[in-house]
Amino acid sequence: MLDKQKILFALVLVVAGLAALLLTLWFFSGDRVPPGRVHPPEQDHRPEAETVEAVVRTVTEWYDAVGTIIPRTRASIEAQVRATVTAVPVKAGDTFAQGDLLVRLDDTHLQTQLAQAHQSLQSATARREQARQELHAAEAAFEEAEKAYRRIERFHELEAATEQDLEQVRSRFLQARAAVQRAQEGLSAAAADIGQAREIVREAEIYKGYTELTAPVDGEVLERLVDPGDMAMPGKPLLLLRTTRGLQIEATVRENLISKVQLGDIRPVRLTTLDTTVDAVIDRIVPFIDPRTRTFLVKADLPEIDGALPGMYGKLMIPHEEIDIVVIPPLTVRRVGQLELVTVQTPEGWQRRYIKTGGMYDDLVEVLSGLEGGEMLLIGEPNDDDR
Repeated sequence: MLDKQKILFALVLVVAGLAALLLTLWFFSGDRVPPGRVHPPEQDHRPEAETVEAVVRTVTEWYDAVGTIIPRTRASIEAQVRATVTAVPVKAGDTFAQGDLLVRLDDTHLQTQLAQAHQSLQSATARREQARQELHAAEAAFEEAEKAYRRIERFHELEAATEQDLEQVRSRFLQARAAVQRAQEGLSAAAADIGQAREIVREAEIYKGYTELTAPVDGEVLERLVDPGDMAMPGKPLLLLRTTRGLQIEATVRENLISKVQLGDIRPVRLTTLDTTVDAVIDRIVPFIDPRTRTFLVKADLPEIDGALPGMYGKLMIPHEEIDIVVIPPLTVRRVGQLELVTVQTPEGWQRRYIKTGGMYDDLVEVLSGLEGGEMLLIGEPNDDDR
């Protein structure tokens, strides 16, 4: 008796389960369309419905070259002499005009060198003055010795002077002439010393000028690399500057696209941080392929963009190839959960069909699968989520 009750109870459970399964299938069968098949919806309202054709359009496929925003022109301020930094009146983000002081270095040692150079110049000038006076004296003595020699020479011809007298005045004449030559040489040497001293003064003044580093042009400070008390050395950058307000994008492009990039080309640049796309002009193509990444470097000038800063992320868009795609208006697409459907006109009537959409092209959406182009679609059927 007990076994019969268990068997009867089991049969009741099986019948109840089958009934529940049939009810569920009946309930959900209205909007479920198996892959590859269509399901005819109600047709009483279709004759007055608005329709549109799925069209095939040729579009450009783009390659996004990842890049970084950089200043169009950059410069670094470097020390020309070894000295201690005494003042840096600017910081990152500050703007400056041509001639503004950017960095000041300690000039104590160079001041001493300049003073010594001026002293050497004064000494050389004094020696030149002394040499000039000695030349004047030698020339006067030579003139007297020459007159005496010519007079005694005439007397000797008239036998009014002896040979000894003539030899004596000739000796004084030759000595005076040699003294003039030595004085002229001394004056020339003094003049050369003055020229050398002036060159030393000029170099000392130039080196002293290196202690005040001023802006070569208008611009903005990108980075400050030193503080007062630091040691500045030749070749060591002190400041990084942006010398104009212009910006560029520096991007790496695959080597197989090198024929797609030409100087002067205008290409879109996407700045994701600012949610904007602008046109940029290709300004430079580095003629080198990185053997590790198989890419080359491209720089493109950007227009003025509010909020754009060096270091921002961007994408330089390079045309890759022309492809044919099917596009439809977004209003023709009905979404049921994660599924996408359109209502297609067929010889048998209106039928729903699964599709898969891609990106937007202008105001149309790409159809990746489900349509081939040329189909007539119903517009404006509401989504299940909107009901």
